[in-house]
Amino acid sequence: MRKFLVVLLLLLCAMGLAACNEQKPAEPNGGQTGEALLKLEEYPRVDGSTANLPMMAQIMADSVGITLAEAEQLTSCRKTADAWLALAEGDADLLLVYEAAEMTKQQLAEIGTELTIEPIGRDALVFIVNEDNPVQSLTQEQLIGIYSGEITNWSEVGGDDLPIVPFQRPDESGSQSLFVKLLMQGRQPMEAPTEFRPAEMGGLIEQLASYNNSADALGYSVFYYASYMYQQPGLRFLAVDGVLPSDESIADGSYPLLNEYYLAVRSADLVDEQSPVSKLYRWILSDDGKQSIRQAGYIPLD
Repeated sequence: MRKFLVVLLLLLCAMGLAACNEQKPAEPNGGQTGEALLKLEEYPRVDGSTANLPMMAQIMADSVGITLAEAEQLTSCRKTADAWLALAEGDADLLLVYEAAEMTKQQLAEIGTELTIEPIGRDALVFIVNEDNPVQSLTQEQLIGIYSGEITNWSEVGGDDLPIVPFQRPDESGSQSLFVKLLMQGRQPMEAPTEFRPAEMGGLIEQLASYNNSADALGYSVFYYASYMYQQPGLRFLAVDGVLPSDESIADGSYPLLNEYYLAVRSADLVDEQSPVSKLYRWILSDDGKQSIRQAGYIPLD
């Protein structure tokens, strides 16, 4: 009898441990106690930029009260330009997105939908080279010279005697609009050949890593994407004006090429404060929303 009780006790303990090891759902409301902000079936159609996908998943998990893994399976997005147009045309309800390119802004003006746009966090335009490139830092003026075609050899900026192969992104991409706004500031970049202008953000990083297996290529991306979403071996960041991009230098503003990312909705959807879009919009701007952004690894605006 005693042996039976011991076996039964061990079995009950094992069952208890198994229950404890089951994946728990994300705590609703960014870890706050109480009911979830929204039910999954009423969750708005959230869209945005590729680099914001992990943030989208974390916000869904925290506001609905599901696991992050479940939220990741339910999260997708268009590219930056398409997301802005989808919001204006009624095909998306809320965006977590980078700034629209000028041509996209013109299209939005033609559509005429009133949008409410709030900056919610900070990212950076970063420049990427092969790890074998001896150049560690470039000034903004040197980068402008390279992308305007005035500087064509790495030896002109302290590197080896190799031609500089500068990659760009398509005009409508989010990273290209940041590049034009933050670095070129009204100056016209030289026209890049098609093979040096990959359509996908990840494609640019892949081509930088594989181009001729050499150290002559140069490209750019946004910090979060290149650091946490699409790392490639053999590449590293350049410092700009002597400051290396990092979580710390972006948060304290010492890295020079900074820009916000945004929360955007149709203004008409905020009229009813009890609508799912309005609830989620206000939650993202709250302390709980900022904590969710931080939990996803991004840098929220205080």
